[in-house]
Amino acid sequence: MVELHVSDFKKTKSFYIKLGFEVVWERFSDGFKGYLVMKLENNVICFWGGNEDIYQHDYFSRFSSDTPKGFGVELVLLVKDLEPLYRRVKNMGIICEKLQVRPWGVRDFRVLDPWGFYLRFSDPHNILSDENAVK
Repeated sequence: MVELHVSDFKKTKSFYIKLGFEVVWERFSDGFKGYLVMKLENNVICFWGGNEDIYQHDYFSRFSSDTPKGFGVELVLLVKDLEPLYRRVKNMGIICEKLQVRPWGVRDFRVLDPWGFYLRFSDPHNILSDENAVK
């Protein structure tokens, strides 16, 4: 499970719903108590905070406000029908890398969410199968 710290649940829900996610559970933000769970097929993303209090978190407050959220992190989301999702997302103007077959034989495309988190939407594949293992 992944938890992303965001300062605005309304903006987050609007964006992820456009991608096809649905709200599974939400506790409205009140100090550090806000929590939001969203799901697309078997992909679950949790969001914490929902207000400016996220910037007071003991660990994350150590970093400059200029540091983009999600720096150095890529979330890989496996979806059954990649092309219809790509067509819908393409109209949103958030594509970082277009739909393509990667050197490892799997199609994917990449987007940025409103907070700067890098999302890769990929065809389903079994990354743990013996045939994908490096020998």
